Formats: sequence, C-alpha cells, structure tokens
Amino acid sequence: MRVASPQKMGLPARFFVTMLRFAPGRIQNRMWKWWYQKLAKANDQSEFRFMNYGFEDDSRIELEIEDEPNRMFIQLYSMNIKGVELEGREVLEVGSGRGGGASWIAKTHSPARLTGVDFSSEAVGHCKRWYADQTNLEFIEGNAQDLPFDDESFDVVYNVESSHCYGDMGAFVEQAHRVLRPGGMFCWTDLRDAETMATLPPLFESKGFEIVESADVVQEVINALDEINEQKMEAIEENVPKSVRRSFETFAGVKGTPVYEGFVSGSMAYHRHLMRKSQSSNL
Repeated sequence: MRVASPQKMGLPARFFVTMLRFAPGRIQNRMWKWWYQKLAKANDQSEFRFMNYGFEDDSRIELEIEDEPNRMFIQLYSMNIKGVELEGREVLEVGSGRGGGASWIAKTHSPARLTGVDFSSEAVGHCKRWYADQTNLEFIEGNAQDLPFDDESFDVVYNVESSHCYGDMGAFVEQAHRVLRPGGMFCWTDLRDAETMATLPPLFESKGFEIVESADVVQEVINALDEINEQKMEAIEENVPKSVRRSFETFAGVKGTPVYEGFVSGSMAYHRHLMRKSQSSNL
C-alpha cells in the first residue's frame, strides 16, 4: 500500500497552510474560497460527491445499494443529524461542498426543503447539475459568515467538516443562530487542533445556543480513514492531476499526512455538538 510521507504535503498545500498561519480572518476566508474553487475545477467528475473524512462505529446504518460506495462519508452526516427530526422541515446545510450529504439527507429524511449553501461557485454549479431531479433540494452560492437568508428561515441548520475553513467562527455561529427559528436545532461536527476545540463550546453558548449533546468522535473518524485509505489513494491517483495530487492527499487525510497523524497523536480533535436555539429569539 502506497503511503504519503508527512513531509510531502505537495507545494500548493504546503504554501497554503503556511500562509493561513499568518493571515487575518478575512484573508483566510478568501484563501479557502480560492482553494476549494481550485479543487472543484481540478475534479468535476460526478462520482466524487463527498469531501469529508468519514465515520465508522459499531452501529452501521442501513443504506441503499447505490449508496454503499459512500458509506463512510454518509455515516458522518448521519451521526451529525442523529436525534433531529427533519421530515417536513426547512433545513439548511452550510458548506454543502459537492452535495452528496445534502442529496442523501433530502432523499432519506424527507425535509420539505433542504438548501445547501457554499462559497464555491464551481461546487454549486456541479450540484445544480448533478441533483436537478431532486425537487426538495436546492443549492445557492453564499458566505457562511453572511448567510443570504432572512431571519428565522430554517428549522434545522447543520454543518459538516466545513467551519475550519471560515475566517471568523464567531460570525458563522451568529449567522446560524440568526437564520434558525426559535427552538431550532444546530448540528455541528468538525476538526480543530485540540486547544482550539476546547474553546468552541463557550463560543456556541455565548452566541445563544444551548448544547444538548457533545461527543468526541476522533476514533470513529480514524476508523473510517483507515477503512477507505486505499480507495482514496487510488481515486486520487486515477483522477487528480499530478500537479495537485499530493495536496489532495493532504486534504483527504490519507495515512501519513499531517492531519491523519494529528488525529492519531491527539494533537488534532474531531467533535460533534448538537445545539438548540432558545424558544425566545433574544440572546
């Protein structure tokens, strides 16, 4: 099995990560937008509809045969929305990426409407073509830190492995709170360095959310990364241009890359928080 060296991030990824360390929040946001536009342009194949690390535990969900190849990725979405009623509701995914998670949720959980918003126009364009036949699903270009929706527009907001790209996490949480109806649910899961992760629960609460459930899911994420490592490596080798291949490996979290090794060592964390907006819309 071919394993990427931790030192071989690829020049685009190495330069990108180095610049992020010193850039202010608004510049970070622009850099992430540029990077994801680059990823979307580099691979416009419809087979690649997920951009998360995956999730694997002992309670495997039932899937249709057509969804089995994406089981690990779908299970991360399923874990994130666990215990939240979506049927007949107005639902928003912030950071919808290539739309695979939104498509699966719209198909299996029957929301009245599921809206995916993403800051990559390329990704939104792919999604509008790939999922045009799903009548309860739409995709819109927009900024997580300035969501293009009216106050109290949604019953549920969810966010999967996307917020680490945002230059201002506080602004995003404020926006999620703003667009939720009173009593609405906010489902969040993502990675951070361990020190930063510890600061997020107080941030969520300071913006008006009650934390209903929390979980450390890093081991389940590692399980998924181990399970699909070879599959990812083969797909990258077959479909991604050589110029950005190592960078794809880095951001895909394959074995030997800094993100994977950070999960194993404990320097990187991966958590899930389920939150509720109070029945009173005032903070």
